[in-house]
Amino acid sequence: MKHIARKRFGQNFLTDKQVLQDIIQTIAPVSGDTMVEIGPGLGAMTRLLMDDLDQLHVVELDRDLVVRLQKTFDQKKLLIHSGDALQFDFGVLPVPAGKKLRVVGNLPYNISSPLLFHLASFTALVQDQHFMLQKEVVERMVAPPGGKSYGRLSVMLQWRYAMSLRFIVPPTAFDPPPRVESAIVRMIPLEAPLACNQQALEQVVLKAFSMRRKVLRNCLAGMFTENQLIDAGIDPTLRPETVSLEQYVGLANRLPVAV
Repeated sequence: MKHIARKRFGQNFLTDKQVLQDIIQTIAPVSGDTMVEIGPGLGAMTRLLMDDLDQLHVVELDRDLVVRLQKTFDQKKLLIHSGDALQFDFGVLPVPAGKKLRVVGNLPYNISSPLLFHLASFTALVQDQHFMLQKEVVERMVAPPGGKSYGRLSVMLQWRYAMSLRFIVPPTAFDPPPRVESAIVRMIPLEAPLACNQQALEQVVLKAFSMRRKVLRNCLAGMFTENQLIDAGIDPTLRPETVSLEQYVGLANRLPVAV
């Protein structure tokens, strides 16, 4: 029976065989990898990943798809975790000593940002991540300072990951086709991210970009004075999108964690 894509789950199933092959080539799975796929859907990418892996973990929220996966694949090789990836503890997956987890998936557009932030808490356990996301989201993730795409998502993820947009995927590669282009992003956790308290950095970045059309002294009023910005080596008349990751980290390190 044909599965009807459900809007509430943000389902758009990848069907283009060449795009699937390009994604597998980018991920480059090898025997011995501990890999988890988020949102396997109908299993198009799952099947190709399993050609190279000894086992594959998948996290799927749609119970109908879970049943379909159970009927389609060898349950000794495909280990299905039925549940919400936003709540899933990726730390429970068994990884051999000296190895790290590899995470892949076609992420639903409606939960992509919160899911990326959830996964960021597991960076110490992760070797790399390869995701299909809305092109606009990937552009925001990898954006350098100075443009309209640079924002909270850019700063918080670039603090933890080295990221690159690998290639763009057209809407025609999906069933049903989404209204936007997609892109494949590679995310590699940094071995030595800039020393900073995460809570403090989140507070500074959230406040700065809440009024991105205003200059920094206005955006961060109540958190830093103009003189404190100058002491930190930052021009108070800059707009938030022109301030670098390093500068935001510097500000966060001047902020009491309890604020």
